[in-house]
Amino acid sequence: MSDPYDFELQRLDGSADHFSHYRGKVLLVVNVASRCGFTPQYAGLEALYRQHAAQGFEVLAFPCNQFGGQEPGSASDIGSFCQTQYDVTFPVFAKTEVNGANAHPLWQHLKQAAPGLLGTEAIKWNFTKFLIGRDGTVVARYAPTDTPEKIGHDLQPLLG
Repeated sequence: MSDPYDFELQRLDGSADHFSHYRGKVLLVVNVASRCGFTPQYAGLEALYRQHAAQGFEVLAFPCNQFGGQEPGSASDIGSFCQTQYDVTFPVFAKTEVNGANAHPLWQHLKQAAPGLLGTEAIKWNFTKFLIGRDGTVVARYAPTDTPEKIGHDLQPLLG
């Protein structure tokens, strides 16, 4: 797929969405899980989103159960968790595979555009993050250990 904005998406509530809806925005795409050691990053992601949303910034969260079964719940469970535990207001999408034969095309694109350490494309764990510029270019890939606060420093040039 040549245009990254061609990807079809599904929201957590089952409604259809399209990646083109986010054209012209700075995006942070994250695979998330509610039972992971990195789950507290939801708070930082929400803070980053609230701080920069008016400047055209979006966090796009994709729950994934491929790493230690750390996102086993239903869509309703995930939505409830995000709302009650972290007051998440950024878009959360349907549970998504990020690796393997059934990896979502968006994640296939992200991994090819920004390989990880030593050129590996595989997502290693929950809370891997991709920063995308307003033109759709993948600017950076962040490890699960990279906090939203650290990523916030990289946003300013893209938002300006």
